[in-house]
Amino acid sequence: MSDANKLPSPDFFRALELERTQALVARDVAAIRRLHAPDYELITVPGRVMSLERYLSLMAEEVFYASWNHGPMRVRVTAGMAAVRYQTRIRFPSGREVLCWHTDIYECDEQPPRVWRATWSQATPLPPDAELQV
Repeated sequence: MSDANKLPSPDFFRALELERTQALVARDVAAIRRLHAPDYELITVPGRVMSLERYLSLMAEEVFYASWNHGPMRVRVTAGMAAVRYQTRIRFPSGREVLCWHTDIYECDEQPPRVWRATWSQATPLPPDAELQV
């Protein structure tokens, strides 16, 4: 495999996921747009599907996240796609806390510059008796 076609390491995606979630907590719209595909979708803990534009509109109204704590991340990488999965503790400004599995799918643009962006995210609640790995 040539250097141009070399796959990023799992650590690249761990860092990308940290950057993405920090941008969400900080409400950094420019970074959020850079790190998410225009057709990005989030499936929330209650099972609702949210587009990137809806997500951004909610963040524009008020602070959406107070903090996002990551557990150890597992990463799978192929030529055009990567999956990142981990447990997380997400806190909201209200004080509410969500403990969940978080899975993110990243895809790489076909044409140069080859940029990796989140396309899908899904949050799945942990059972009440689960041991959180955060």
